[in-house]
Amino acid sequence: MTEQAEQGTRDDHGEGPAVTTRVLTVPNAISFARLLLVPVFGVLIASGRDGWAVVVLAVSGASDWLDGVLARRLGQVSRLGQLLDPAADRLFIAVTLVGLVWRDVVPLWLLVVILAREVVLGIMLIALGRAGYPPPQVHLAGKAGTFALLYAFPLLLLASWDSWVGTVAEVAGWAFALWGVGLYWFAGALYLLQARRLLHAPPTREAPA
Repeated sequence: MTEQAEQGTRDDHGEGPAVTTRVLTVPNAISFARLLLVPVFGVLIASGRDGWAVVVLAVSGASDWLDGVLARRLGQVSRLGQLLDPAADRLFIAVTLVGLVWRDVVPLWLLVVILAREVVLGIMLIALGRAGYPPPQVHLAGKAGTFALLYAFPLLLLASWDSWVGTVAEVAGWAFALWGVGLYWFAGALYLLQARRLLHAPPTREAPA
């Protein structure tokens, strides 16, 4: 491994935190733990253990915030972490949506709208990879949309309670869900524009590895 890889490199514009190729970091360990929670959450929601499912979602959301903060403060922003963090987010969202649709908590169209965005961005990532470009950095709008969706799902689970708590949870849950979908697709459009600029840029220099 080169000295530059050990110390990390800046982003394409020379700004932002240094990005390293290290694997064994505290943020990466948190992201791995979040990935391990995905099947646990799937079992809980499928078996109707909504209370524990909400707890797991809350832990996942808190750890999502924590690993980003630690990565920046400890200087441990890594290439692997940039892949693991959004992967864990997407898996949680997908598993949660499938479970909620299966239990008739949310309509099928919500699952289709979100999965369609993932299919579009998946094709974009393949095109970027073939051209030698890494995945684009996570945009703030994408993180905000993810947070909104991860807050929406436990609220929509609580909406089944036959009390004022359920009524409030349903209203707040759908507000978060609709804002989350909007921000999710808005971030997706920004990623597509960024990819378009990269793929159509004049070949003045070698594409980044």
